[in-house]
Amino acid sequence: MLNSFWWGIRLGKKCQFDGRTIFYKHPGSTIVVGDHCRFNSLTVSTQAGINRPCSLWTSSPEARIIIEEGCGFSGTAIACHKSIIIKKNVKIGSNTLIMDSDQHLDDPRAGMAKPIVISENVWIGSNAIILKGVVIGKNSLIAAGSLVNKDIPENTVAAGVPAKEIKRL
Repeated sequence: MLNSFWWGIRLGKKCQFDGRTIFYKHPGSTIVVGDHCRFNSLTVSTQAGINRPCSLWTSSPEARIIIEEGCGFSGTAIACHKSIIIKKNVKIGSNTLIMDSDQHLDDPRAGMAKPIVISENVWIGSNAIILKGVVIGKNSLIAAGSLVNKDIPENTVAAGVPAKEIKRL
């Protein structure tokens, strides 16, 4: 992708982009995408529907988005001020939002940005929201429409607003 090269984004081998993916990289920040990742931004490509293109944004010089190999995204928005790490083989359903800050850092009510880690083999359902400071343990499943505002242990099914453990795998 030409725009990723222009922005200084490191893309792994054999990444697939269906439709347009938006990259915005703040000067000095880092965006790295591992091998064999897929970004699906086509509105008609899933039965669940996609209402926006995939987008990866960094908003500070220290921000870093690290996506390891084999991950898949559909209409996913990632907004990073500090650190968002997505480990191997994570699948993220349509229209999911992941953000490590409240986006209004000049407002004292917002609080500090906090890193997010999504561990290996996690599956996140459509329209989920992952908020700052969260670690999702490996092999976990986040149900569609969930709001994750605290850590989820590995091998767990979590659902709801806010997301809570409903089953151990």
